[in-house]
Amino acid sequence: MQIIPAIDLKDNKCVRLNKGKDETSVVFNNDPEKQAIYFQKIGCKKIHIVDLDAAFGRSEINLPSIKKIREAVSIPIQLGGGIRSKLDAEKYFELGIDYLIIGSMSVKKPEIIKALSNFYKNRIYVSLDIKGNNIMISGWKEKSKLKIIDILSLYNETDINGYVITDILNDGMLNGLNVDFIKNNAEKIKSINKLNKKIIVAGGLTNYEDLKLLKNLKLKNIEGIISGKSFYVGNIDLMKAQKILNDNG
Repeated sequence: MQIIPAIDLKDNKCVRLNKGKDETSVVFNNDPEKQAIYFQKIGCKKIHIVDLDAAFGRSEINLPSIKKIREAVSIPIQLGGGIRSKLDAEKYFELGIDYLIIGSMSVKKPEIIKALSNFYKNRIYVSLDIKGNNIMISGWKEKSKLKIIDILSLYNETDINGYVITDILNDGMLNGLNVDFIKNNAEKIKSINKLNKKIIVAGGLTNYEDLKLLKNLKLKNIEGIISGKSFYVGNIDLMKAQKILNDNG
């Protein structure tokens, strides 16, 4: 299981939000490129980037930073936020982004996602942005008409790489992981998952105790957990976090 550090981009700066709300933005680093280089330098195996401006309908603003990050580091990058068309997806793949995380379009235009995943095999994650029992789309502002089980059924036998499940109500709040949320959704995915798709967990990571709780769930289909605010406020040292996840004891 990997600890995956996050870079949430707004106006070409690293920021964090509370529950994904645009107006709660707090800047943590004015230089996203240097932040990415740091993550690679300390041994992180992947970086998670969210283009918040694109998610809220302000596309292209953060492209300069995304390009700089891609040129500055060699480790894989997974990127989400505002990918609403085939052209958007192709643009990022052409920039050298390794994996895309797609939410709204996965719900609204599944045939496009299936076609993309067939061409870019194992390079797309479907984003399950969950608030209560609802899948949220369009920058987490709109309820989807589809339920989790509907989306899982759509992508069960496709060439997507897996799912990113986000606990929206817990995101950026530093209240601790909702272990029941993770366990219930992971088991739901596993029960319908013929091709053994992996899961990345997001939302709520606060401290090392959370990592121990997650590890103790012994859920074999969890690939990693995203660290955002928990890293930026100093609660978590990423190298120590990875050691906890690696520790067989």
